[in-house]
Amino acid sequence: MKNLIVEFHCHTIYSKDSLMTPETLLKMCRKRGIDKIIVTDHNTIRGALAAKALDPERVIVGEEIMTSKGELLAAFLEEEIPAGLSPQETIRLLREQNAFISVAHPFDAFRSGHWDTRELLEILPLVDAIETFNARCLWGGFNRRARQFAEIHHLSGTVGSDAHAAFEVGRATLSLPPFEDAESLRRAIRNSIPRTRLSAPWAHLFSRYAVFRKRKNPSLDMENQP
Repeated sequence: MKNLIVEFHCHTIYSKDSLMTPETLLKMCRKRGIDKIIVTDHNTIRGALAAKALDPERVIVGEEIMTSKGELLAAFLEEEIPAGLSPQETIRLLREQNAFISVAHPFDAFRSGHWDTRELLEILPLVDAIETFNARCLWGGFNRRARQFAEIHHLSGTVGSDAHAAFEVGRATLSLPPFEDAESLRRAIRNSIPRTRLSAPWAHLFSRYAVFRKRKNPSLDMENQP
């Protein structure tokens, strides 16, 4: 069967630092041949649910969750996981939903969601993968370290564009066999092929601009909308 092209990490206007609507995100997916997309807004599944309502076959409900130690990426969620819990408690709640769990940009020291190696080692038996390439890493060494870490510890790797703006969608994708749920994704990812390109450093300016726009115009801040 034909492999699927999958985007594992992207954001919509429901994230505090993005202005990309679900409609625009899906338009870019169709334009760039992305078969499945895991929408991973910061600490909410509202954007993912909105996107899935528009294209249920393409969209997988996910979330990027800030734990007390670092960020996790989850896919195949039914309920939102709150921020600020311990990694172990967050993972427990995700496992209750049989979610697929990856560790976001584990060694990117420029981000508040990166991981201390000791704390990352503590949760390795509890996760399905780590993000071995993030297109928004400002230094390639962060991705190389993640890839080497995954190889040493025999972990599967995800890659993601971490898109916050339309031009970033599809910068980093995986080609892998078809899957339907978290369990079949765990099997399929063992035979995945990455396709990756770093985004330009100025991509981060779009996130800062989004935060600024939402402060000036609170109606754009979907986090505070009913």
